Amino acid sequence: MSIKQRGATWWLDIAAPGGQRIRRSTGTSNRREAQEYHDRLKADLWRQDKLGDAPERTFEEAALRMLQVYEGRKSYATKVRHVAFWQAQFAGRTLCSLTTDEILDALPTHAERKHQKRRPVTAATRNRYLSTIGRMLSLAAEWGWLAGGPKLRRAPEPKVRVRWATHEQARALLAAFSRAWIQDAAEFALLTGMRAGEILKLRWADVDLPRSGAWVTADHAKSGRARAVPLNAEAVAVIRRRIGTHIERVFTRNGKPQKQVDPKMFARACDRVGLADFHFHDLRHTWASWHVQAGTPLFVLKELGGWETLEMVKKYAHMDGATLAHWANHVTFTAQSGAQTKTATDKVAVNA
Repeated sequence: MSIKQRGATWWLDIAAPGGQRIRRSTGTSNRREAQEYHDRLKADLWRQDKLGDAPERTFEEAALRMLQVYEGRKSYATKVRHVAFWQAQFAGRTLCSLTTDEILDALPTHAERKHQKRRPVTAATRNRYLSTIGRMLSLAAEWGWLAGGPKLRRAPEPKVRVRWATHEQARALLAAFSRAWIQDAAEFALLTGMRAGEILKLRWADVDLPRSGAWVTADHAKSGRARAVPLNAEAVAVIRRRIGTHIERVFTRNGKPQKQVDPKMFARACDRVGLADFHFHDLRHTWASWHVQAGTPLFVLKELGGWETLEMVKKYAHMDGATLAHWANHVTFTAQSGAQTKTATDKVAVNA
């Protein structure tokens, strides 16, 4: 039998004119639709063999080739996860049969994790899934496999959330920690702008105390690019306090490397000092804001923080009202006009 039902879905089994055997899902639970898909595919195979028509490429073919393109990149694991999701939706489908409505309707609505309640996914997460299948379709067009893909409009995302602390709040927060390891990690973040993952993965081999420097290696950097991290005297002092705590890692908890900063421990310290809606990553925002307030050029800050573009720096580095007011006073109208009038009058009096 050329089509057979497996569970709720119909599958086809066709012998191509060239002898190749094709087994795939029709992607439907409707027998009539499955038969139509089978007949069309069989006719397409005949045209390809007898008339030389270009074959219609399947989702699996495009997905596999796209993953080969991304192999070795930092985003590879994410692409694999997204492809697995989309394959569950469009297994066996030809690329040209995919429509905008089908793709948008198939987007995930809830995230499911072990030992956690189902929760709605954010617009940003849905956009990441859209980005993967959109990239696959655009690559297929570049390869000549697709004349034109569906138009996938991204969902609007909320503006980047930015929270930063004053120096007084930061000092109070550090004093509120009950454990030295998280206090040191938080202080180091405030002094270097390094991300939590970069700090927790920092090895003694990546630190050069005589030259007051450290390295974020490419495999630990979010951008996938290694970068140097200059250490000021206070950051060096933090590193020295960690000597002897672990043979390989600089920041550990009771001599054990950590995958993440304890969010509950961090939240308790924030509650003690009245810092609402504040997370460990906000220490990086704070560091960037302090730099801008101190006059660090944005291009220099971009390199220090390992951001890809200046636009990304602008999202994180915000100045406080007092700093902006200082610069606002550089341009006035009434005062400067009065000063210019007085100067002109004085010149006339002198000439007279």
